[in-house]
Amino acid sequence: MEITELIGPGGVIANLRVTSKKQALQELAKRAAELTGKPERAIFEVLIERERLGTTGVGNGIAIPHGKLPDLDRLYALFARLETPIDFDAIDEQPVDLICVLLAPETAGADHLKALARVSRLLRDRTVCEKLRGTDGAEAIHALLTESADSHAA
Repeated sequence: MEITELIGPGGVIANLRVTSKKQALQELAKRAAELTGKPERAIFEVLIERERLGTTGVGNGIAIPHGKLPDLDRLYALFARLETPIDFDAIDEQPVDLICVLLAPETAGADHLKALARVSRLLRDRTVCEKLRGTDGAEAIHALLTESADSHAA
């Protein structure tokens, strides 16, 4: 599964204004509900439940909250650059300003893991992250994500 199949142009938020991890997950659940047609509350609960298992703040200012939903027709991803970094209980204890949410059907199995690996590989690239932090507008961020993903293909 390619990044271009996961994140559509409507799945990018250029300057999300939030002050906490919970608020970030609520706002992202709201946007995910618009994209997937699934209830916002169900999405939020899946993301919060995953966070209870352990933080999805992977370090270097990046978080990849994820979860599985029943009746989802395919994998979806949303990307948000936060206006101001927030505490996300990240493993390196650094604030997070880049968040990529990944939602998968309950039956996704290996596809969910492959998509997580693809997103993780892309966001481990410090150069890509610097460009994401310095790019204005959702369209430019989407273009950067999808172009960069091509060079990080497995």
